[in-house]
Parts: sequence; structure tokens; C-alpha cells
Amino acid sequence: MSFRDLLKISLGSLSRRRLRTFLTVLGVFIGVTSIVVMLSLGIGLKQFFMSSVEQLGSLTQITVYNYGDATQDKNAESKFLTDEKVDSFRSIPHVQDAYPVLETSVLMKQGPYEANVTLTGIPIRAMQSIQLREGTYPKESDNGVKLLVGNMVGTSFFDPKASNRYDFDMDGMEQKVDFHLPMFTIFDTDSYYAAKNPASGDDGTKPTAPKKYILDTVGYIEGKEGSWNRYSYSVITDLDQLKAQLRKIYRKRAIPGQPTNKKGKPYRYFIYNEARVDVDDMEEVEIVQKTLQDMGYQATSQMEYLKQTQQTSNMIQAVLGGIGAVSLLVAAIGIANTMMMSIYERTREIGIMKVLGCDMRDIRSMFLIEAGLIGLLGGVFGLVFSYGISVVINRLLGGAIAGSEFGGDTASVAISVIPIWLAAAALLFAVLVGMAAGFFPAQRAMKLSPLSAIRND
Repeated sequence: MSFRDLLKISLGSLSRRRLRTFLTVLGVFIGVTSIVVMLSLGIGLKQFFMSSVEQLGSLTQITVYNYGDATQDKNAESKFLTDEKVDSFRSIPHVQDAYPVLETSVLMKQGPYEANVTLTGIPIRAMQSIQLREGTYPKESDNGVKLLVGNMVGTSFFDPKASNRYDFDMDGMEQKVDFHLPMFTIFDTDSYYAAKNPASGDDGTKPTAPKKYILDTVGYIEGKEGSWNRYSYSVITDLDQLKAQLRKIYRKRAIPGQPTNKKGKPYRYFIYNEARVDVDDMEEVEIVQKTLQDMGYQATSQMEYLKQTQQTSNMIQAVLGGIGAVSLLVAAIGIANTMMMSIYERTREIGIMKVLGCDMRDIRSMFLIEAGLIGLLGGVFGLVFSYGISVVINRLLGGAIAGSEFGGDTASVAISVIPIWLAAAALLFAVLVGMAAGFFPAQRAMKLSPLSAIRND
């Protein structure tokens, strides 16, 4: 018999026993839905973990620190992160760029509001990867320090004279200052707070208040109000301009955060607590990181966190997939039971087919096709229903999880993801499970004695 004939006989057999077929298909439907939804949750969580790690920083960037606290250890001069040392990192294979990062604490004031802010200096070339919602990047031709500000910096300001200045209300977070207006900035915060103290200095004179500088903001980093990203609370400026400003303010005095030599005098060059190394390939990050560690530096990257999250997501995916597989196993048992009952009911029909000279393989194929059709029908309906459940899960939970993870961002997160390969694999697996469950009954049908089958009532 041709495949078309076998398919026609199988469909006719299934249609004659509609209730039994429906219940068996329902079992496969539940099994496929369970395993697809469970695996989609695992895939979605894996992608969510990946995006969460990327929010913390680039997956191809390594952050390098002095070994221990080198700026305080006077015997660690050979491990100081200087411009020369950071430049040498570029010679490491697979390193695209390396640059130092200089951070200094400043006090910013506008109107009645003020905030202690960490001013971060990086080279202008390193700023190009930062997405701006408005404005431009600082330029080498700029006169003085120009700023890039994150979307949440304005919420850090408070009124020092207000009675509730230490209260924190998440719903009441608002931008209290306008960075489009000039921002008064105090670099020498120690002298500022000393001048505010009514006590006199060691020589009986009151400390002089430090000079205030007006800094202009030229760029505003991408980010919705109330949402969080890695630059939300960052204030960034050109490294060279920041160093020039600090040298001008402190002259021959030690710059806060910079180490001194054994005589207590500042070094003639800047020493950085941090440097960043960009790698050309994510697969090479761990190798470059190990090289930097062998040089005596602390080196960290988001790949460490990514590996941990991948292990967690793989474990979750295995557990969820196992739960779904149990449902599909139960469905396979149901298919086997249905096919066995079908053989018992059609024993006489099988005997007549054998007497008429029907090929044994055709009899086996007929039952295998019947079992495969049950698996296919259950797989198709289960897959369609799985897509519906996935949409509901993402609409109900995606926005809530995005808000809790990223500080109120209204963009939803896909918690359940069904890629094309999963849909195709689910259909194929359902058909194979059906045929596997029907294999033993098909073999039994093929081995029935024709005479015994005909005599069967």
C-alpha cells in the first residue's frame, strides 16, 4: 500500500473513535504545553540574566585595580596604575583599548540644593560608547571641565536646611536641579567643611572657604526618568581637563585620593585606582583577565557574573524541562494504551489484511502513522496554546519584573521566550514520542497469527 492509503486508513480509524482519540491527543497537548512553557521560561530567564549583567557593564570590558589598595601602600609603587602602565596593557593580545579612570569627590550646589558627587574622568574616545539623549560629548578644545550627567543624578540633591532632608520616598524621587543651568562645584571639599565649622584653625584663624567653580553640562546620558542603568548616577568629564583642574586647585598640595612618597610629598604624575581594558572578543575576556592578574593587578569582568547566572539559568531550565518531560511521558503511556486497545478491537481486520497478502511492514506502518498523527495533533495544539500562555505571562509579569529590576522602567521584559528552534523541536519530539509509544503495539499487530485473528470475535 502507498503512504496515502496508509494515511487514509489511519485517519479513518482515529475518526471512528473520536472520544478516545480526543482524550489521547489531550494528553499529548498537556505534555507539549508543559514542556514548551517550562523551557520557554528557562530561556527567558537566561536572556533576562544576560541583559541584567549587560546593564552593569560591557561583557567585553575588564576593570583593573591596583593590587590591594596600592594608593595607600608605599611599597607598591611598581604596581601603581600610571599612564605608562595602562598604555602597556594595549600590547596584550586581543586588547582593543585601555585607558585610566580618575575619580574625585566634589560638592555640587544649585539654589538651596547640594549633593556630594563622584566626578569621573575618562578619555574623550571612551565616551563615544555612551548613548546620549541630548547634547554632545566634551571636546578637546573645550575651555575647562564640561560634564556628561546621568538621568538620575538630579535626585541625589537635597536641601541641607530642610527638616526632612534624610527622608527617602521612592515615589517622591524627582530631579531637584536643572543641569541646563550653571552648576557651582567645590573640589576642595575638606576646606569647605572646615570653613563651615565655627572652630578656629590650629593657628587661631578660621579656615578660608575654597573657591567655587561653575561647570557646564554639555551632554545628557540616555535613560528614562526613574529608570536605572549603569550611568544613571554618573557625572563624567574629560580626563585631561579634570587632571588640569585638579593640578590648578591643589598646586603643590597632595590631591585627595592620590598617594604620597615616603617624605609625604605628592608624586609628579597621577596614579589611578582603576583602569578599563576593552577586549575584541567575549571569548578572550577570561584569558586577558588572567594575564592582567598575573601582572599583579586585580581584574574583574562581567563574564564572571555571566557564568554564575548561566549556571543558575541552566539548572532552572533543566528542572523546568524535567517537569514538562514527566507530563509528556504520561502522554506517551496514554498513546501506547490507546494503540493496544485499537489492536484488540481490530484483530479481525488485521487478520483479513494478512490473508489478503498485505505486507507486514504496511501493517506496522499503519499503526505507527496512527500514533504519529496523535502526537502531531497534540503537538500542534499544544504549541499554539503555549504561545498564548507565553504572551499572557509576559504581559502580566514582564512589566512588573522590569520595574523592580531596573528602577521603574516601563519597558516590559520577556520572561517567556519561544524561539523557532524550540517550536520545531516540540513538534518533532511530539511526533517521535507518539511513534515510539506506538512501536510496541505496531510490532504486536504485525506478529498476530492470521488464522487466530480471523477466528477472533
